Amino acid sequence: MEALRPGLVRVRVNAVGICGSDLHSYSEGAVGDTPSVYPMVLGHEPAGTVVEAGAGVTGWSPGDRAALEPALYCYHCEYCLSGRHNICKNIRFLSTAGHPGFFREFVDLPAVNLFGIPKTMSMPMASLVEPLAVALHSMQFAAIAIGETVAVFGAGPIGLLTVACLRAAGASRIWVVEPVAHRRELALQMGAAVAIHPGETDAARQILADTGGRGVDCAMDCCARDHTTNWAIRCVRNGGRVVLTGIHSGTMIPFEVSPMRRKELAIFNVRRSNKEPEAALELLTARAAWFAPLLTHTRPLESIAEAFRITEEYADGVGKFVIG
Repeated sequence: MEALRPGLVRVRVNAVGICGSDLHSYSEGAVGDTPSVYPMVLGHEPAGTVVEAGAGVTGWSPGDRAALEPALYCYHCEYCLSGRHNICKNIRFLSTAGHPGFFREFVDLPAVNLFGIPKTMSMPMASLVEPLAVALHSMQFAAIAIGETVAVFGAGPIGLLTVACLRAAGASRIWVVEPVAHRRELALQMGAAVAIHPGETDAARQILADTGGRGVDCAMDCCARDHTTNWAIRCVRNGGRVVLTGIHSGTMIPFEVSPMRRKELAIFNVRRSNKEPEAALELLTARAAWFAPLLTHTRPLESIAEAFRITEEYADGVGKFVIG
């Protein structure tokens, strides 16, 4: 093992959640228009234990437990200097081509990428910090006022975490649209009022009917499959917001521009998170019971192929699968 460089912290990786973008890389060979380049190490929802602190690092000692931020920022481009680190011009995201992720035993990280976790928090729970930070970042665009209504498309882990964030934000009623039965049940457990099977009914039409034809205040596409973005456009009210958190597999997606224009909708795109890990930790610590139903499966690293298969097939009632 190489000597630890100054300013870095060596961490033993204890838990890493499997993300939807990992599945894109694994099964499709790309995430959107970004190709996967073999060999790659995936995994970017990590938590671990400090092994060693490099020269110049203070505040971290061997045995300390932390959630880990997978993005490395330059801190000097115009976007970092304006506080928008997630769109850093020189970003390096661990788990993309040329930048190994966290499905490995040890990782060296800048000290700023570690966030201490409570002794009572499990490592699988701490691995939710990264995806929960993404969901919290999406709340900046959703801008939910207390009592507003929301539709969430997709009840995978990001969709379910989004439901929990909407619950915390004070949304009065949340519809979730999801074809997988056990995920609809998880959505109801985590705070949704209505869970719709899109194969059995026109989801947008039902949401419009449920709201007296008005539509919801905000619609959030957390799965980016088939026509989900257009369903979101259809079911939101005039002057409403549509938030795109999921990543489409295709690079060219048709949008229904006429209703988007007539309603004068605001369409927002979400890119990972931006300084939300601390808030994610606070929410996980205060409301651990909200998130416990999501953590359904764990496997050791040597069983990762089985874990990917189960997750990709939505098998065995899987919610969030954690490696560790």
